[in-house]
Amino acid sequence: MKHRDYKKFAKGSIYHLYNRGNNKDRVFFDEQDYRSFLFRIGIVLGIDKKILNQEDLLGMPKSRVQIVSLPPTLFKIHSFCLMPNHFHILIEQCGDIPVSKLMLKVSTSFAMYINKKYKRVGNIFQDCFKSVSIDNNTQLMWVISYIHMNPVKDGIVANPYDYKWSSYNDFTGEKNLPIVSQDLVPELFGSKENFIRQNFTLSKKDLLRATLSSF
Repeated sequence: MKHRDYKKFAKGSIYHLYNRGNNKDRVFFDEQDYRSFLFRIGIVLGIDKKILNQEDLLGMPKSRVQIVSLPPTLFKIHSFCLMPNHFHILIEQCGDIPVSKLMLKVSTSFAMYINKKYKRVGNIFQDCFKSVSIDNNTQLMWVISYIHMNPVKDGIVANPYDYKWSSYNDFTGEKNLPIVSQDLVPELFGSKENFIRQNFTLSKKDLLRATLSSF
């Protein structure tokens, strides 16, 4: 898989987006930070705050976030994983507005939140996010598995089932977050059992290769 930065994004295309903290520093310091990032994604996707606040992993009931939503149905998030110092998002652009606009809104708002909360200044993320265009189903399945296996790769958990800041359990029946689309991954893998099995087919060699080429 060749990693490139795409300056142009196309309607109907799916992209693997990722970025890490400036100087490889942490981005998420506590559970509220993870929740705040996902909450902002939900708002930009056009999901009502009342719906977001019904979910423990998304809810920020006392938040005063001032961020303008984009029209609904413009994007679909098919997978995600938030790690302590970086994130991965698999997103489909369904309209003419580029995914870069969504990420700019989320990243800018989140950086303001982090700087205010921790009394810091400067960039939170390292430059602009990176993106890889998904060209076929084989690559798509591999990227989904790689995203969900990140916590295992980094030794945070032994099983992706035990990591709550990813979309893995949205496809095992344990979660149903409103920010995660359910119209691609289940059809792609065919069954819950096949999805679970496929996520564990990444060999140590694959994980090492992915680690060396991700950033």
